[in-house]
Amino acid sequence: MIKKLLKKLGLALLIVFVLAQFFGPEKNSGDLASVDAFLAETKPSEEVTVILKNTCFDCHSDYTNYPWYNAITPVNYWLNDHIKDGKKHFNVSKWTDYSLKKKDHKFDELIEEVEEKEMPLPSYTWTHGDADLSPEQIEAVVTWAKQVRTTYALQMQQAQ
Repeated sequence: MIKKLLKKLGLALLIVFVLAQFFGPEKNSGDLASVDAFLAETKPSEEVTVILKNTCFDCHSDYTNYPWYNAITPVNYWLNDHIKDGKKHFNVSKWTDYSLKKKDHKFDELIEEVEEKEMPLPSYTWTHGDADLSPEQIEAVVTWAKQVRTTYALQMQQAQ
């Protein structure tokens, strides 16, 4: 009796899982060109640009290079939630919409998150080995970000 019930339950779960594969969240389908204004304004070195593309832009821009496992529900919902949350906090594709003060604040947060190894998220680096930053890469990103903040500080002084 219990064996029969478990079989039916297993079959029902399998059917639900298969049907769920036909549904998924809306993808982050922007273009990588959407980060051009950010790159032009902040002028990262080639090394830092590669780091940003490999570790930041998937969740912090309107462009995401989706991994193969994004085709599996419910994983795609989990990834979509990470992307939406990342863009809510810091979206380089909307960089031109940010005020100078907000840009400076975002770089302050960037420095803190990278130095404390809060970013990129561990769940991202599990599947993106090249996003697990070395101490040298962290230093390169932080140095660049501090230079950008210095530029913004000068611009804010001049605006007063």
